[in-house]
Amino acid sequence: MTTKGTLWPRRTAVGLALAGALALSGCAGNAATAPKAAESGGSGPALREPDVNGDGKVVIGVLSPGDINDHGYYQSFVDSADDFAKQKGWTIVKRGSVSTTDALSAARALCQQHVDLVALGATELKSAVPASEEPVCAKTAWYMPAAAGVVTQTPRILLSTDDPNQSLLAAGYAAGLKMKAAGYTKAGFVTGNKASFSVLAAKAFQAGIREVVPRATVTSTYTGDFNDSAKAKEAMQAQISQGTKVIYPYLGGATDAAARLANANGVVTLTPGTDRCDSTNPKFDIAVIFNPGDYFRAALEEFAKNNLKMGTTRVWQLGVDPYPTVKFCDPEGDKAKKLAEFMKKIGNKEIDPMAEVKRLG
Repeated sequence: MTTKGTLWPRRTAVGLALAGALALSGCAGNAATAPKAAESGGSGPALREPDVNGDGKVVIGVLSPGDINDHGYYQSFVDSADDFAKQKGWTIVKRGSVSTTDALSAARALCQQHVDLVALGATELKSAVPASEEPVCAKTAWYMPAAAGVVTQTPRILLSTDDPNQSLLAAGYAAGLKMKAAGYTKAGFVTGNKASFSVLAAKAFQAGIREVVPRATVTSTYTGDFNDSAKAKEAMQAQISQGTKVIYPYLGGATDAAARLANANGVVTLTPGTDRCDSTNPKFDIAVIFNPGDYFRAALEEFAKNNLKMGTTRVWQLGVDPYPTVKFCDPEGDKAKKLAEFMKKIGNKEIDPMAEVKRLG
């Protein structure tokens, strides 16, 4: 997964030049938008950032596979671009809920609007990457968050990645500390589609809990939809009815509905990606922060300085970089200290997250 990844106080989206988004909403199919002539491979000419195409303005094009108003993972990516663009006087063209089958044609449409940077919001849109090698996109830089090994590095795109084993293991560890203090042995994990990244997240979360509560059981429920609130609440209620006191809503648009149900039943809950410790409706106990918006913001800062290097991968490390990280919203006793020490051990490689997930997940 791109560490959703997809999947949180809500930051107000700044409306910047949305006319282009309307044009994108009616994109033609991939075949219709295919280039007339193929371009040979290779890195092409060096790009001068941020005004890559030299037209005197900077335009950032963002495509997201999810709802860009989901209060969560997908919105955070767009909000970071909006906020930074506003400071710089740049324009944002954005489109959410882009299907995998439309990704390639949507990316071509962005290039036709003379954007300087194409930003793909998640790995699900990797089918758009071939457009980066086409003539229509010759004068664009490209950015995409991607789980290690999921997307092949090419000379025309910068990849940003972290290891979900790290952040989800630490999330489980934090939940385990809460469970041990309260005497709980049952935890839950509610997510959407049963995909490789969500299965990995569930295993890593379970492994983290078992670092602290070795005999803990973790029930994972896959609703089939990250944004369907009704399905999420049904899954949460089923686990609550079984006496589960710690549940991770690893969701997108359905996160808040699930968390409110958890709050109403005194269930400990965690955020799926961003820091929402200031939120009161719903309330979260643990913030698991692998916010794609923070990573993207860092990339835009480099883009502004002509220092965003295509053909490279930026790897973010728990316990080393500011993100990803995990924190207690209302720390009690020595829990925060123990969590910090655990993450530091991951950062300095005293703990191998992949091996721990294999052992305990």
